[in-house]
Parts: sequence; C-alpha cells; structure tokens
Amino acid sequence: MFNLGSMLNLGSTDPVIGRAYTIVSCSTAELFQYIGAGLFDNYPKWSPEVKELEQLTPGPVGLGTEGRQVRVDQGRRSESKFKISAFEPGQRITLVGVSDPFRCTYELQEINPVQSTKLIFSFELLEILAIMRPFEGLVRVAIKDGANRTVQNIKRLVEAKPS
Repeated sequence: MFNLGSMLNLGSTDPVIGRAYTIVSCSTAELFQYIGAGLFDNYPKWSPEVKELEQLTPGPVGLGTEGRQVRVDQGRRSESKFKISAFEPGQRITLVGVSDPFRCTYELQEINPVQSTKLIFSFELLEILAIMRPFEGLVRVAIKDGANRTVQNIKRLVEAKPS
C-alpha cells in the first residue's frame, strides 16, 4: 500500500498503544465505583498529571458523560475534552477524546468474588501529529510507562482505602 508518511520517513501512522494490568484486592463493584462512578473525584488522584478536571454534562457519571481535563505531561500543558463511550458497571469504562484522538479503557475481570479483581488499562493514541513522528519511539515508551503507573496508582489508592 502507498504510504507517503513512510516514504518521507515521517514515522508510522499506526496508533500508539500502552497496556498494563494488575490484581487489585477488592471486588469488581468496589473498583468500578472508584474508577467509573467516582471518575471526576478520583481520576486526578491516580493520574497526578491531571491538573484540572470537570464534568461537562449534568447527572451521575454514565454512558455519554462528557468531561474536560487539563494535563501537564513532561512539562507540556494540554487540554482535551472526552466522552464516556462505554460504561458497563463492574466490567468496563472507556473514554474517547472529543478534541484529541485518544481512547482509554479500564476493564475489570473478577478473579475471586469480593476479594480480587484484575484491572486491565489501555491507552491508545489514535494518531500522532506529523511533527511528533520523529519522536514516535519516545512517545511509545512514555505511553507504556504511563499505563503501568496508572494501574499501580489505582491499586495503591483502592487498597489503601478503609473498608
């Protein structure tokens, strides 16, 4: 297939994906409550890069809820809007960028009822700006590291909560 970006050495046009998982000592319901229903309270706790977070649509967090975040990643400030495209209590929540091409999914798998849940997090940067393509390798490493930090931070925060 003809790919001008490849011919001009602009880097890949493939999405950049970071995935990580961990086992969290709590039920899927408790973990989903923290990540899903408590998204706008808890997201800045597990992702300290988030400096501002606001819910743009009224009501409880659910399918279609929209939000806005301001992040500072490695000294670079960015603002983006997102929408919840999947909200399956006890199973999955997916956020998709409205203003930027990204998708992140938090998937929960029950391992032992009430005692442990597997948390699988994935972040997909669906498109890299042409100016960033020469740095694609660094972007991939940063996204993978960020995915690992995300699951470890959520685990630490949820397991430290008093029951």
